[in-house]
Amino acid sequence: MRTDLLHDGWTVAGSDGVGPIPAEVPGSVHTDLLAAGIIPDPYLAANEAELRWMFDVDWRYRRPLTLRPAVLGERVELVFDGLDTVATIALGGAELGRTANMHRSYRFDVTALADGIERELVVDLTSATNYATEQRDRLANRPSPYGTPFQFVRKMACSFGWDWGPDLRTAGIWKGVRVERWHTARIAQVRPLVSVDLGPDETLAPRQPVAPGRVETYIELERSGAAETTLLVVAEVVAAGRSHRGTAMVGPGETTAVVAIDVPDAPVWWPAGYGDQPLADLVVTVVGDGSHPLDRWERRIGFRTVAVDTSEDEFGSAFTLVVNGRPVFVKGVNWIPDDHFVTRITRDRLATRLDQAADAHVNLVRIWGGGLYESDDFYSLCDERGMLVWQDFLLACAAYPEEEPLRGEIEAEARENIVRLMPHPSLVVWNGGNENLWGHEDWGWKDSLRQPDGTSLSWGEHYARELFPRLVRELDPTRPYTDNSPSSPDRLHPNDPDRGTHHQWEVWNRVDYSVYRSEVPRFCSEFGFQGPPNWRTLHDWVGGALTKDDPVFLVHQKADDGNGKLDRGMAPHLGVPDDFTDWHWATQLNQAHAVAYGIEHYRSWWPRTAGSIVWQLNDCWPVTSWSAIDSEQRLKPLWFALRDAYAPRLLTVVDRAGVLSVAVVNDTDEPLEGALRISRQKFDGAVLADASLAVAVGPRAVQVLALPDEVAAADDEQRETLIGSLGDLSFAHLFVEVVDADLDPAPLDAQVVSIDNGYRVDVTARSLAIAIHLHADRIAADATVDRGLVNLPAGGTASFVVTTASPSLGVDITAAPVLRTANDLTGQN
Repeated sequence: MRTDLLHDGWTVAGSDGVGPIPAEVPGSVHTDLLAAGIIPDPYLAANEAELRWMFDVDWRYRRPLTLRPAVLGERVELVFDGLDTVATIALGGAELGRTANMHRSYRFDVTALADGIERELVVDLTSATNYATEQRDRLANRPSPYGTPFQFVRKMACSFGWDWGPDLRTAGIWKGVRVERWHTARIAQVRPLVSVDLGPDETLAPRQPVAPGRVETYIELERSGAAETTLLVVAEVVAAGRSHRGTAMVGPGETTAVVAIDVPDAPVWWPAGYGDQPLADLVVTVVGDGSHPLDRWERRIGFRTVAVDTSEDEFGSAFTLVVNGRPVFVKGVNWIPDDHFVTRITRDRLATRLDQAADAHVNLVRIWGGGLYESDDFYSLCDERGMLVWQDFLLACAAYPEEEPLRGEIEAEARENIVRLMPHPSLVVWNGGNENLWGHEDWGWKDSLRQPDGTSLSWGEHYARELFPRLVRELDPTRPYTDNSPSSPDRLHPNDPDRGTHHQWEVWNRVDYSVYRSEVPRFCSEFGFQGPPNWRTLHDWVGGALTKDDPVFLVHQKADDGNGKLDRGMAPHLGVPDDFTDWHWATQLNQAHAVAYGIEHYRSWWPRTAGSIVWQLNDCWPVTSWSAIDSEQRLKPLWFALRDAYAPRLLTVVDRAGVLSVAVVNDTDEPLEGALRISRQKFDGAVLADASLAVAVGPRAVQVLALPDEVAAADDEQRETLIGSLGDLSFAHLFVEVVDADLDPAPLDAQVVSIDNGYRVDVTARSLAIAIHLHADRIAADATVDRGLVNLPAGGTASFVVTTASPSLGVDITAAPVLRTANDLTGQN
């Protein structure tokens, strides 16, 4: 097969008279207009609203194309890997086809036009807004969260805006375009089913390096229509430097083959924290007459098994991820597209983001159903890092019609992406969508869908409970499927915390984050709390005189009553500062405390609770959101809280039936033993009582230790703390909230030392200091810091390493607003 890319020579013009201008392919109209200086940056200030005119514009991409004549028996095809979204493709005035799905690829036979004559290749993109509105009018409206018609067109749902993202409604040739030439046959599809033999105990030993493996490779060929011949299919697995081969003959008129290969000592792929991630090469070649290779397919695979335990027990229905026979506590984050303009997302950017997740001890990323099936780069990077992937099918928060053309499009995209992604060992769960079942049950959809004759409009149940599970069973039976997030394995209430997966959104929307500990869910696949981006990100993109009520600031706060919820959420814990600089710090800190409070609670209940997936890791533009990393790739305080709360070993103070206790969490393969030392102190360090408790926690286990009365009960709750330590683990626990504690508002002594590539800030606590945090971005745009949200008892010391190319300091980095504590908020309310 020969491939010629068609990424140059394109122009784009709008039906409103814009252009033509040079167009980047892959790319989008917005980024082309931005590069040409025709539109302002939609992420900057309040520019988003100025671009609403683009919703109704049709766009025409064009470029010259000359196809050299086809040789005898040769097929010439024009391939589009992704079109956003409603397109008509023509070559030399001859229509090749029409598309209406961003999540599919398309292939057109242009052999008859391969004659050496130059023609114009045209891609006409119809307004996705107008198309979706027409479909909504034809099929009848259905419930959705924002009133936009996103569920009536197969386009990234958050392109129409979300409560953390802009409403820009992109258009473009967003993936690669090429001409492929082939003869006799090509490889149309390869489905590798990869497994390891777990043995009689149905489990591998911890970190077991090798096990008997097997690859069953299902190959589909497409023939050119020329003379039918017998074809040879060769599959080869190269694992740990050794080659294992299998072959199959495909007779005339046949197009399928199965090649099974046993690998006796297959290198075992493990999730991060459970072992190594060796990958093997799988190569499939189809050979014609004379041993001439006709086509080749190559991917990297990993040997492992995966299942979800949904068995019944005394608490309800479990939801525990099991890899290689070993239960895994999921320390997860939800993922959205890393830039609203998705063609700007590079492999390097993805690698940075996934490394940031891994550095926070995250072991699973859930790709949310309102975004994309991510690029091959994304999953390959996860394979290399042992980062597990939970993949939603792309339905989110709305009632989806089950009529054509959407029904057929959803099946076609699901089939294509199941096959595309299944070689990746990191992919461990297929999920039928986000909050569709819950929405139907609890959000008033039933009344909205009910018709005058008593029937109900379709809403997408067919996809979640029939289509998607059938396709997974047919195409990728090695992986588990769950109906929705949230959902119950036994199809009872979809958001029952005792059955299957659970979303906890009463916290943030209506109740205080202390409510996290009022329930023990089996698996919490969404929960979170908002906080603004880092200061420099706000300054660079929002600008102006920053206040929380500024109209431009509110353009970058998409949540309903977002600032009101921020204020009400932090009032009982930190108070609500009047000064915006203090308010910004308090909201970021409260976000971190809220999420860590939930995570630590969930981890303390392992194995009853088997996972937490925080909403959300990343942002797609500058915005106040639930993210741990802002759009400029800066780590918010929440990221440091995640790193601590998801650490392999953890001490956390919990309440068990009214008894103050410490949960010792050991998410490693080695036992944890020692003495837990507890000290009840005044804030100035004076010891009032102490205790020592024996710790003996097995691998992947939790031990809960009740605290003796002398340390569990304070004489003066506003002026005392519990300090605990076990080896290099420690905690500081207040008996009351920060806002009610009599903390020293200036508890630190600090000094700066110049070091290579930056500075070191050494701090000593004169009194108990809570959440010491250095806001590096206030020093310089490139500045980063190695740690954050550090608690120190009186007399404790810590160092913060700031990395920056800045040759000099323009601010005092030993004081606010750079160096902050929770303490310094106590006088700001």
